[in-house]
Amino acid sequence: MKLVVAVTGASGIVYALNFLKASSKYDLETYLIITEAAEKVAKHELGDTEQLKNLARRVYTPEDLAADIASGSYPLDGMVIVPASMKTVSALANGYTDNLVTRAADVQLKERRPLIVVPRETPLHAVHLENMAKLSRLGAVILPAMPGFYHNPESVDDLVDFVVGKILDQLGVENKMYNRWGSS
Repeated sequence: MKLVVAVTGASGIVYALNFLKASSKYDLETYLIITEAAEKVAKHELGDTEQLKNLARRVYTPEDLAADIASGSYPLDGMVIVPASMKTVSALANGYTDNLVTRAADVQLKERRPLIVVPRETPLHAVHLENMAKLSRLGAVILPAMPGFYHNPESVDDLVDFVVGKILDQLGVENKMYNRWGSS
């Protein structure tokens, strides 16, 4: 499976890191885009973006609108935006494709391919909710970074991996990232 993974400027870069690690584990081919704002957040939360970049098959700059992944004719199986900033959510909901993240996501929508948007913001106001509802109506999956607790997490990584497992579930990737309800 070939996936675009976009990391935008919301806190929660660890979700992207663990998703990329899981992608390697489950033999998913990832094409990574990291926005300028995400670079700043990653520097604060991880120290740098090298961990992310080293896990991807290829890394693109957000300015590269001529990239292969910006075309509907390029064979991809979907896209995950993790974490998704409200700026990115708003741009997508309103068809504003000024960078490779929003262009690649717009292509997934128009080609009816999976687009999984993982917002990590709280609290939310009405415009955030309206934009996410609009994206859902357009075919995107809105998968907030809201871990469950029924799997009895013992660490922050367990909470993060719950969300990563849910992303993989939406892509149809069988995984063991968390204990499912009734399995423990």
